[in-house]
Amino acid sequence: MTALRSLLFIPGNKENMLAKAAGLQPDVFVPDMEDSVNNAEKDNARKTIRSFLPKLAQTGVPIIPRVNSLDSGWLELDLAAVIGPDILGISIGKINGPQDIETVSDLLAESEQAAGLAVGTLQLIPWLESARAIVKCYEICTSSPRIIGVAFGAEDFTHDMSIERLEDDTEVAYARNVLCVAARAAHMTALDTPYFRFKDEAGLRVNSAAAKQVGFKGKFAIHPAQIDAINETFSPSKAEIEHARRVVAAFEAAETAGRGSTSLDGKVIDVPVVNRARAVLELADADV
Repeated sequence: MTALRSLLFIPGNKENMLAKAAGLQPDVFVPDMEDSVNNAEKDNARKTIRSFLPKLAQTGVPIIPRVNSLDSGWLELDLAAVIGPDILGISIGKINGPQDIETVSDLLAESEQAAGLAVGTLQLIPWLESARAIVKCYEICTSSPRIIGVAFGAEDFTHDMSIERLEDDTEVAYARNVLCVAARAAHMTALDTPYFRFKDEAGLRVNSAAAKQVGFKGKFAIHPAQIDAINETFSPSKAEIEHARRVVAAFEAAETAGRGSTSLDGKVIDVPVVNRARAVLELADADV
């Protein structure tokens, strides 16, 4: 299973940024052909990303380029530029329902065949960025076995809703919770919207911790300086790991004594609590 804590956007038309990325270690590289590239630079971004894919692939970091949306008129050109053995899959914005996923999956199948890949090889991370997408969230999540995660796009969502984007995220709280619950129900990873104040590490940590608390498992980064803070936030802390070990030990001791629950630090430890602790330890082992 590919770790999806930190996913680093790299503007596809910026050779210097793509070159620098090869020395970084996010969980995923996301060479971008969509929002970070203006219309006049789309073709340049395709050519530049294509030329850098082999070098990025040599790092061992999975690559999931972000392509332009279905209604952009550029999707087929984007796919032709990046589909091949160097990428894990694609990320695509402005998905509004399961029918969009079906269309994208069909286009991916055609591209896979043209590139000599087995159909179904490439994975998919759709962006849910509209009111309709949030309403259809679970249907989208379960619409294709290609989907490994779903991303929330707060900027486009607030635009669609005609509401102001706020620093405390209260205006997107409902949408974020819906996405996380739907992703969990579909057994996939919920990925949070980027934090655009890239020089504010303290703010990023607070924002990421709040995202983790509602069920997000990772976050997109727009600057290399954000990678460490995101990885640390979405990994169990030493304190969380130690507490989880104590919970499991206390519960197993209680089981040995024939009891179905116990207490630790004045709190009841029963099956749901110990299951949560074991999940923390599994995640910690996976991060090693």
